[in-house]
Amino acid sequence: MSELTILFLRTSPLLCVLVLLSLPFKVISQDAKTEKTILLNLQQQLGNPSSIQSWNSSSSPCNWTGVTCGDDGSVSGLDLGDKNITETIPATVCDLKNLTFLYMNLNYIPGGFPKVLYNCTKLQYLDLSQNFFVGPIPDDIDKLSGLRYIDLGANNFTGSIPPQIANLTGLQTLRLFQNQFNGTFPKEISKLSNLEELELAYNEFVPSSIPVEFGQLKKLRYLWMKQANLIGEIPESLTNLSSLEHLDLAINDLEGKIPDGLFSLKNLTYLYLFQNKLSGEIPQRVETLNLVEIDLGMNQLNGSIPEDFGELKKLQLLSLFDNHLSGEVPPSIGLLPALTTFKVFSNNLSGALPPKMGLYSKLVDFDVAINQFSGQLPENLCAGGVLLGAVAFENNLSGRVPQSLGNCNSLHTIQLYSNSFSGEVPAGVWTASNMIYLMLSDNSFSGGLPSKLSWNLSRLELSNNRFSGPIPPGISSWVNVVDFKASNNLFSGEIPVEITSLPHLSNLLLDGNQFSGQLPSKIISWKSLTSLNLSRNALSGQIPKEIGSLPDLLYLDLSQNHFSGEIPLEFDQLKLIFLNLSSNHLSGKIPDQFDNLAYDNSFLNNSNLCAVNPILNFPNCYAKLRDSKKMPSKTLALILVLTVTIFLVTMIVTLFMVRDFQRKKAKRDLAAWKLTSFQRLDFTEANILASLTENNLIGSGGSGKVYRVAINRAGDYVAVKRILNNEKMDHNLEKEFLAEVQILGTIRHANIVKLLCCISSESSKLLVYEFMENQSLDRWLHGRKRSSSMGTSSVHNSVLDWPTSGDEHTSLAEWAWQQFGQGKPVVDCLDQEIKEPCFFQEMTTVFNLGLICTHSMPSTRPSMKDVLEILRRGSADSNGEKKTGVELDVVPLLGTATSLSATTQHETAI
Repeated sequence: MSELTILFLRTSPLLCVLVLLSLPFKVISQDAKTEKTILLNLQQQLGNPSSIQSWNSSSSPCNWTGVTCGDDGSVSGLDLGDKNITETIPATVCDLKNLTFLYMNLNYIPGGFPKVLYNCTKLQYLDLSQNFFVGPIPDDIDKLSGLRYIDLGANNFTGSIPPQIANLTGLQTLRLFQNQFNGTFPKEISKLSNLEELELAYNEFVPSSIPVEFGQLKKLRYLWMKQANLIGEIPESLTNLSSLEHLDLAINDLEGKIPDGLFSLKNLTYLYLFQNKLSGEIPQRVETLNLVEIDLGMNQLNGSIPEDFGELKKLQLLSLFDNHLSGEVPPSIGLLPALTTFKVFSNNLSGALPPKMGLYSKLVDFDVAINQFSGQLPENLCAGGVLLGAVAFENNLSGRVPQSLGNCNSLHTIQLYSNSFSGEVPAGVWTASNMIYLMLSDNSFSGGLPSKLSWNLSRLELSNNRFSGPIPPGISSWVNVVDFKASNNLFSGEIPVEITSLPHLSNLLLDGNQFSGQLPSKIISWKSLTSLNLSRNALSGQIPKEIGSLPDLLYLDLSQNHFSGEIPLEFDQLKLIFLNLSSNHLSGKIPDQFDNLAYDNSFLNNSNLCAVNPILNFPNCYAKLRDSKKMPSKTLALILVLTVTIFLVTMIVTLFMVRDFQRKKAKRDLAAWKLTSFQRLDFTEANILASLTENNLIGSGGSGKVYRVAINRAGDYVAVKRILNNEKMDHNLEKEFLAEVQILGTIRHANIVKLLCCISSESSKLLVYEFMENQSLDRWLHGRKRSSSMGTSSVHNSVLDWPTSGDEHTSLAEWAWQQFGQGKPVVDCLDQEIKEPCFFQEMTTVFNLGLICTHSMPSTRPSMKDVLEILRRGSADSNGEKKTGVELDVVPLLGTATSLSATTQHETAI
């Protein structure tokens, strides 16, 4: 045997082992190479989005963004959520044979349900939520037989949910919320014995009852069917859901009683049944000791509040408002250690409030308004130092306001009007640093006005009390007050000139007091004043002519005083809806603007006034002039009489001819307008057309102008958007008008401004909206709603970190202005999830731009051209074209925003 043969025999076993061991690695290497090719093809088919451009042929897929590999090195998962994908899902994705999870949520993927995923045989977790999918869910969806988790929420799927979905027997989570389903949901869902989460909320299903079979879902922990068009009663079978932790059936048409067994589910933590038609008593036996939040508001429940609620040691929110509940609030509720929100307003509750409410928990919201409570307010409502609102109006409460509220700087509002409170208001209440609304009318409070108020106070209502003394000169520091209503008190002395310096004052009501002396002849800053009522006082002297220069004044009442002299000619400049100068000592001629029947009750009991127009039933001014002069002879007297007579006849004839011509012209002009209403209206097109003046202009844009128009004497306004052209409307403006009417005319939603009507002519179109003073959509979206946990990722990342101390009265814009006004760095206001140092400069630019765009004075806001220019510069910056700090500072609008902290404070909307 040769040496070569012997050597081979000796080495061949080792060689064979090495060959065998290398085979799996070669296979794995080949699979990895194949999967890399698949992923790179997938990248191209998805439009090569910038967010996954790190995928390249020079690195391992297991290190790529959004790619997860299993223990064997093969690709097991893709997380492509929020990657700005706009293409349909390609079939290539299922070439990844070991793919078990696919997340493509928060993109812009169009089309129908992607049936190409049926080839992903090992797929267990699928998230396609928050995309643009349309059409029905296919009947053969059960081909995805291995699914444990599917989220199709926040898309545009329609039709019915197919019963075949019940064939996905391993399914643990089924999320179909916030689509456009207009069919039914199947009772067969009850066959999903492993189901733990079922989310069908925010869909317009045909009116349907909750299937009794849903009670078979023994493992169900989370049931979310809010605003799903549910009818009928809550089935008793739901009390068999022993694992249930979260039950939300709010905003439906459910009726009947609340099943007793719901309050026996040991694991139930959150219970939301608000805004239904539930009736009967709240079950009195409560064994769900893990409850954290209970919201049964806006139903038709009666009876008493269960005593057992006082045993819920973990309870944070108890909301029972707007029902027919009666009896007393169990005192034990005041001892709950975790309670933060207590809302029982609009019921028939009576007796004393729990005396220790707030002493053992950090109470945030306390609202017991519109009941029949008696006795005193609990002394320790703000013991935790975080109380935002003490709201108890329209009750039978008495005594003094607790002194502790005067030490509560967290307060945003105190609303105690229409009770029987007495004594002086604690000094700290006037100056609480965060106070916005202080409403104490219709009580028996006494004492005087403070020289200083909270810097942020915008609404002060003190009417129908026993407050006394003068208005202090320090009132000039009330710079953010919008409404000051102090009618029917015992205030006295002169009205100081300092009160005319309040720049944001809109309503000033001081009628029914004991003020005397003359009105200030100088008005410093009343450019926003719309209502001034000083009637039923002892004011004297001449009416200041400066009142005639107030641009927004609509309501003026100076009646029942001792004013003398003539009515200022400057009053002709006013656009008053209501005027009352009766019961004074005025003399002279009534101004021409008011010499008509619209003001026939405005000048009563002023014996020395005269009028040119005999309609007002006042002495004729020219007749008085003639009688007051003695003619040297009968001839001159006759000539003068004839001259005056001819002149008067000529004037009267001319006046009637002019009025007749104007009346006919107005009728012709009015006939050219067509009114189409979408709501019940208490005004006509004539009211609107007559008020489209420059004084009422509040904004303008590329397609027209926007006016604020008063429609009655009660102070109600509408907003009128005028889309016009010098000749006839061009095609684009016509399309804009028709689109806005078609959309807004059919919307009925609490958070969208109502389109009341449209008024159109050949050359102009008017859209008449409900007017919201100093408010915006974000205030109603973020101010009053409490978000429910959806168990899914958020819809979008915000730039600002919305404060957890915000309340129902504070919008995001107001909070941002408060942070800015307090001098806090912009960095502290940014959301932690997106706070990256490399983008601080761009974020600061957007933050400052947001401030100037939400300024309370429209004249200081930038045009959209300026905003676009700033954003383009910021975009160029973020794309790598770095600008220096000096280059960014030269943008004039950002300079304006930066200087605002030293020159003005943000006005808080009412």
